[in-house]
Amino acid sequence: MRESGGRGQGPGRGAGGAGSQGGPGAARRTPGGPGRSGRQGGSARSDGSGRPASPENPPRRPSERLDPFELPFGHDDDRGRPPRDPSEEPRGRNGSRGRSPQEPPEEPRGRNGSARGRPPQDPAGEGRAGSSRGRSREEPRSRPGDEPARPRRHPRDDDERPRGRSASQGRDESVRGRSAAGRDDEPLRRRGPARDDDAAPRGRGEPPRGRGPLGPGDRPRGRPAQGHDDRARGRDDGSPRRTQAGSSRAQAVSRQDAARERAPGRRGADVPPPRRPGGRPPTPPRPPRPPLMLRLGSPRRRINIGLIGMTFILSIFAGRLIQMQGLDSKVYEAAAVGQRQHIELIPAKRGSITDVNGHELAVTVEAREVSIDPTKVPAQVRQQVARSLATQLGKTEQEMAEKLARTHTRYQLLARDVDPVVATRLVQAGIPSLATKRTYRRLYPAGDLAGSLIGFVGDEGTGLGGMEQAKNSLLAGRDGKQRVETGRDGQRIPMTSSQRTAPVDGKDVRLTIDRDIQWAAQKSIDEQVRASNADSGTVIVMDVQTAQIVAMANAPELDLNNWRKADESSYINKAAADVFEPGSTNKVITAAAALEAGAVTPDTVYRVPDRIRCADQVLHDAHTHKVESMTFRQAVAESSNVATVMAAREIGSARLYQMLKAFGFGTRPGGGVPNAEAGLLPDYRKWSGSQNCTVAYGQGVSVTALQMASVYQTIANGGVKVEPQIVAGTTDASGRFVPAPAGKQTRVVSETTAKEVTTMLESAVGAEGTGQLAAIPGYRVAGKTGTANRYDAELGRYDGYTASFAGFAPADKPRLVVLSVVQNPKKGHFGGELAAPVFKDVMTFAIKSKKIPPTGSVAPPVRARADQ
Repeated sequence: MRESGGRGQGPGRGAGGAGSQGGPGAARRTPGGPGRSGRQGGSARSDGSGRPASPENPPRRPSERLDPFELPFGHDDDRGRPPRDPSEEPRGRNGSRGRSPQEPPEEPRGRNGSARGRPPQDPAGEGRAGSSRGRSREEPRSRPGDEPARPRRHPRDDDERPRGRSASQGRDESVRGRSAAGRDDEPLRRRGPARDDDAAPRGRGEPPRGRGPLGPGDRPRGRPAQGHDDRARGRDDGSPRRTQAGSSRAQAVSRQDAARERAPGRRGADVPPPRRPGGRPPTPPRPPRPPLMLRLGSPRRRINIGLIGMTFILSIFAGRLIQMQGLDSKVYEAAAVGQRQHIELIPAKRGSITDVNGHELAVTVEAREVSIDPTKVPAQVRQQVARSLATQLGKTEQEMAEKLARTHTRYQLLARDVDPVVATRLVQAGIPSLATKRTYRRLYPAGDLAGSLIGFVGDEGTGLGGMEQAKNSLLAGRDGKQRVETGRDGQRIPMTSSQRTAPVDGKDVRLTIDRDIQWAAQKSIDEQVRASNADSGTVIVMDVQTAQIVAMANAPELDLNNWRKADESSYINKAAADVFEPGSTNKVITAAAALEAGAVTPDTVYRVPDRIRCADQVLHDAHTHKVESMTFRQAVAESSNVATVMAAREIGSARLYQMLKAFGFGTRPGGGVPNAEAGLLPDYRKWSGSQNCTVAYGQGVSVTALQMASVYQTIANGGVKVEPQIVAGTTDASGRFVPAPAGKQTRVVSETTAKEVTTMLESAVGAEGTGQLAAIPGYRVAGKTGTANRYDAELGRYDGYTASFAGFAPADKPRLVVLSVVQNPKKGHFGGELAAPVFKDVMTFAIKSKKIPPTGSVAPPVRARADQ
């Protein structure tokens, strides 16, 4: 063991064992010896011969070193460590105390304490001094003639090894040194890693902190007893026999102490650490942080708290489970059934509308409803999908692109009433998220034929006009229902119960309309409206005996296949809903009332001027003439307003009013004609002074074309009024035809009166009458022209004219009644000029279509003029 407190100035050790300048032996340096002053921070393991133990510097007791493998969280530096001496000076970063910055660093030394490349010199062993630490380790000395041993390098023995030992380290070693005495009695233990309060590594040979000087019977832990081979262990027992080989063995034993010596010294000194020659001072490693120790509570308390928490939570779950499965089970069961079960409507097939011969005017066919989920269509293909949809569905590309861009919804209807072939083609095209639904669509094979009379069906399958609306309950039938169970995405769950109510298809409605005659009437009135530049026109063809409407045409007519694009005014069936003043066609009612009352006869002669005063008004004939004598038949034939007023005064306003009511004025005609209006017939007690006269020739009352046609049907039928009929019957699912009940019949005038009026009307179509353009060669035709001022409701005054003609043929055996009306013509305005030709065209086609032969009779001679 080394007994000196430091190293001398020379290559060997000081003779007197004087410590180095910063070591514990510096205070009592013994003169003599060629030794040089030791460098600071020396780490010689000695108590310093110049600093013996004293009351001020008591020897430290060795403490028990804990095995690091026995601690779960590392070493506890405070265990077994005596309190630090307060008088002890703070150490610098390199562990030295008094080394000045100007002192040059000591040359590197080997493991044997000598400078590198120099053999250690210790003449006569004078460099060692006695030590109270007992069994301190001594650096090997070389003898003369011995070759210096090459120090062994530790795996971590690199350039950051300390270059020397400071005096403070030497002092620490002298204070903390171990005593050699009693080492054999201490059991061998594994040497743990060096620990320090500041986590700074110690110099070579420095015992771990917390251990005092070794006692007489102590020996370092982990070292063999003295009886073992010192050479094999590399142990320094302090004997004077030292060889170079022994020095090498000592170095092998003290590798761990050499590792501590290479570590930097303690902090706290003002002197900077020694620098390498020509290099930067090594950066001391950061002391390891003590491990965080998680102070856990009592395990039993934690377990109890956890059990209480789990019990509370489980009790909540159990209570909720009891409520759901026990108390409210029926409620949740009903809610689940409501979510799972759905009612699907099975649409019933709508009945067809046919003409009197069974030709389809409106039919229902199978179709598809095409929809898409815009969220499933990728943005990069939307334009291409929109183009494909627009091409197949007949829509615009912009419309389809707008619907595909509505990604906020998962359902977007693309088109209704799509042909199944087109829908199948779209599905096969692979368009993402495209869906089709089986529906029905309404087709109108005849296009605009009787369009406003038939009407149309809306998107919901409900009739919105004409017969589609009037007979919707018969046509629509009754939808079926199917209760099914579906999954989350709407797919049907197989093998589940289902309830199905079969749909009841609608009945077919057969109209009294003849498709061919309807086409002829519609064509003729449309041409006349265009030719006269009129606002509109109407033609009605009626069967005399049954009052069934054979044709009901309007111009312009509604195209049922494009009803969405048509003007709303064309939705109205003007033949039954448009109200107008009849004009001279109303004179047959005045004539029938006068003849029925017996006030006049057809041969009654009147002195007729061209004007007559009625209250505050002066009424005129259609053309000026001198006062002339004319029979009542002639007055009707020539349509004299003045003569008609004279005949009306014979019967009075009350009788005339009653006759107008009997012919159907002021009441809605029956027979199921859609949108039929009642017209306007004020009470005679409310008639003005002039109205008592104007009503006689058809001004001051309002009727519809259907009402006026019914008047002539009554006259042609021998005075018996039959309620007009538009529905011939219905057809059930088996195809069995069920005829509609016949219209109500009412006698209005006697048959004699009817025949007398007929002869008067036949004269009106003759050579002397105003309706010459209505005559049909080979047939006896009876009819009357009408020209009336037209009241414009929008203007609030009379504006324009209404030209009309009503008649029947054959006159001696009537079969058909035809009424033609032209509203507000701009080219001409007389009924005989505009409406009579339409009557002729339609009647001619109708009697040919019905195969009505002429009677071959000749009209009986009558007194047409007063002078005859």
